[in-house]
Amino acid sequence: ETSSPLSALSLLLGGLGARDSGRFDPSPQSVLPRARTLVLRMAASLALPRAAERAPAALAASGVAAAVALAVRGSRDPDLVRVIDQALVLVADHELNVSAFAARVAASAGADLYASLAAALAALSGPKHGGFVERVEALVAETGSPERARQVIHERARRGELIPGFGHPLYPQGDPRAEPLLEAARALSARKPAVRTLFALIEAMRESGRPAPTIDTGLVAVSAALGMPRGFGVALFAVGRTAGWVAHVLEQYEAGFLIRPRALYRAPTAVLPGS
Repeated sequence: ETSSPLSALSLLLGGLGARDSGRFDPSPQSVLPRARTLVLRMAASLALPRAAERAPAALAASGVAAAVALAVRGSRDPDLVRVIDQALVLVADHELNVSAFAARVAASAGADLYASLAAALAALSGPKHGGFVERVEALVAETGSPERARQVIHERARRGELIPGFGHPLYPQGDPRAEPLLEAARALSARKPAVRTLFALIEAMRESGRPAPTIDTGLVAVSAALGMPRGFGVALFAVGRTAGWVAHVLEQYEAGFLIRPRALYRAPTAVLPGS
C-alpha cells in the first residue's frame, strides 16, 4: 500500500519499465502496443489496495473505461462505463499543460515511455496542476455538509483564500469540461452526502457571483458519486491524461530535437545601505 494513488501509479510505471528490455525503441510500432497495455494496467491498479481481487477481471476488460469500472466498483454496468469513459475522454489532453510539457522534455532527451510518463505524473501531482483535485476533495471534507457551504465559502473569501476548483484562467466564461462531469455525477448518485455538499458549494459560489467550477470539481463530483475515497479523482485524471501524454511523447520522438531552453544570467543589483 502506498500513500496515494499517484504514488501507486508511479511505482507501477517504474516496475514495468525495469522489466521491459525493449523500452528504448521509440518507434510508434513499439510504443503504441506498450502504451495500450500500460493504460489498461494503470486502470486495473485502481483496485488496489481496497479490492485487489478485482484487478484480474479489470485487466481482462475490453477497454479502459470498463477496466476502471471493474476495478473501482466490480461492475460491468454500461451506464457506469459510459460515465467513466466520458471522464477519461474529457481529461485526455489539454494542449501543453505542465505535465504534457514535462513528458515532452523527458522524451526529447531520449527517455523511454515509462520514464517520460513518470515525469508527467510527477508534474501532475503538483498542487497547481492535478493536485487541485485533491484540494477540492479537502474543501468538501472541510465543509462536511450542504448546510455549511455558504459559511465555508464566505469564511474563505473573507480571509482572502483561494477556493480551489473554481475559475480556470483559460476559460473566463466557465470550463466547458466541467458540466458534463457534474451532470454525470447527478445521474450516478445525486443523493450521496459528498455529492450534495459539492453541489451546495457550487451553488454558493454561483450565488455570490464567483467563478464557475473547473474540471477538477467535475472529477471530484464523479469520484464522490462512485463512492471512492479521497485521491481517486486525481488517479482517474492520470489514467485519462496518459493517452494524451503518450501522443506528446510520440510526437517528440518523431521531432527528434532536444528541448533545451537557454537561461540568461543577470547579476543582482547592489543596494546601498540606507538607500
